[in-house]
Amino acid sequence: MMSRAASLFVLLLASWRLALPGWHYRFPEDHGVHRAFKTEWWYFTGRLRAGSGKTYGYQATFFREGVRPPGSPGTSRFLADDIKFAHFAVTDVDAGRFFFLQKTSRGAFGEAGFGDSGRLAWIEGWSLAETRDGGFALKADGEGKAVDLLLKPEKGFVIHGANGVSQKAEGAGHASCYYSSTRLGTTGRLSINGKSEAVAGESWFDHEWATNSLTPAQIGWNWFSIQLDDGTELMLYQMRTRNGGIDPNSSGTFVLKNGSGEYLARDAYSLTPTAFWKSGRTGATYPIAWKVSVPSLGLELETSTPVKEQELALGSITYWEGLIEVRGKRTGHGYMELTGYAKPLGGM
Repeated sequence: MMSRAASLFVLLLASWRLALPGWHYRFPEDHGVHRAFKTEWWYFTGRLRAGSGKTYGYQATFFREGVRPPGSPGTSRFLADDIKFAHFAVTDVDAGRFFFLQKTSRGAFGEAGFGDSGRLAWIEGWSLAETRDGGFALKADGEGKAVDLLLKPEKGFVIHGANGVSQKAEGAGHASCYYSSTRLGTTGRLSINGKSEAVAGESWFDHEWATNSLTPAQIGWNWFSIQLDDGTELMLYQMRTRNGGIDPNSSGTFVLKNGSGEYLARDAYSLTPTAFWKSGRTGATYPIAWKVSVPSLGLELETSTPVKEQELALGSITYWEGLIEVRGKRTGHGYMELTGYAKPLGGM
């Protein structure tokens, strides 16, 4: 039987790392997996145009959720250290249709996993890899829908938050390490119902890792990634609380044409919903149109969506993630994510 002292030693070794101020980012090394943290995702969204003139939106996200902290005793291919899952969605704007899929795997036989370089994430036939020119290759398919894309960053990577972390709630460790490539030139092919078309457009890439960044008082978030036609970008999020409020630790980033980022504290911007949509599938009501104001930047924007029904109802998690259009003093497009409306998030 393990002694009490030995048990305590194993417990101390087997613990997740917290996202604390002072993280020093290195690229391309930080594109790889960060196994010391409990939760991590690689997230791509974009707007694509086909030669036929049709417009599409897409989302492809690879998630890692740790189940055994580093240093846990025992090794076996059947003793999973993490759960791998991924989401893939396509918005067919002209048809007013939305499609979504999920894959989940333990990766016991190498069919799913995460890498430190080259092959970054994969789950069966879905994959994310680095290319020799500093970009990414992304593939996902299922039920007659598919993307096979090459993505090349047009700017450097921008760090969100202050002092290396993006704070999500009050207290040390309630934060994430979070960076983005806010504008990637995108080319490749997209298939709908087996019909393949060449497409081109712009994408957004987020990479984020954390351990218990949310608190029990929080239920989800409203998140916006906006690519303006003048060559600038805007990321904003609001952390939503159970009492209907917005956590003051919410923040954002404005990215200039030269790629440098400007931190936006919670009181630097306002987000006001202007239209709602109720899901016939889950009964959740989502704010799908907003007024966005950043007075210090002279930004007064209005967002709307060309397709109201962009809800991913996946059993264990349900959220709205979709293509948006932006008008106002400046115009553009982007993506919006609304979580915690069908049921509160937990364990992130």
